[in-house]
Amino acid sequence: MILDLKVPADYQAVMPYLILKDAASFIKFAEEVFSAKVVLKEMRDKNTIMHAEIIIGESTVMIAEATPDYEIQNSGLFVYVKDADAAFELAIELGAVIIMNVSNQPYGRSGGIKDPFGNTYWITSVSYDPGNEIPLTRR
Repeated sequence: MILDLKVPADYQAVMPYLILKDAASFIKFAEEVFSAKVVLKEMRDKNTIMHAEIIIGESTVMIAEATPDYEIQNSGLFVYVKDADAAFELAIELGAVIIMNVSNQPYGRSGGIKDPFGNTYWITSVSYDPGNEIPLTRR
């Protein structure tokens, strides 16, 4: 039963684990676009990240440098931000490509990008405009 689940403090039941070429540059991208905070970084050698963890909002994302034994594993991520338009524009300035421009959706302002490392994001901010309010719970 899900209520009996034990998860270590500061972790979530599901966390993306990205294995990327140039993990260090990805972390810088996440810091700039999503205000990510690095909470752990273990190096394989002085130039290669063996394992890192960043926090975006209250969510943990794990990252490692791709190697011949651990090939690139990209992901699609839905990320809530304070200002979707600003985060989207910053991502484009940092080399992301547009999948879908930011626009009003029933669930908020949202746009899609692909980062320079091969990950896809739906960058979204909640809209509280009258007539476009979304429910705060799904249950």
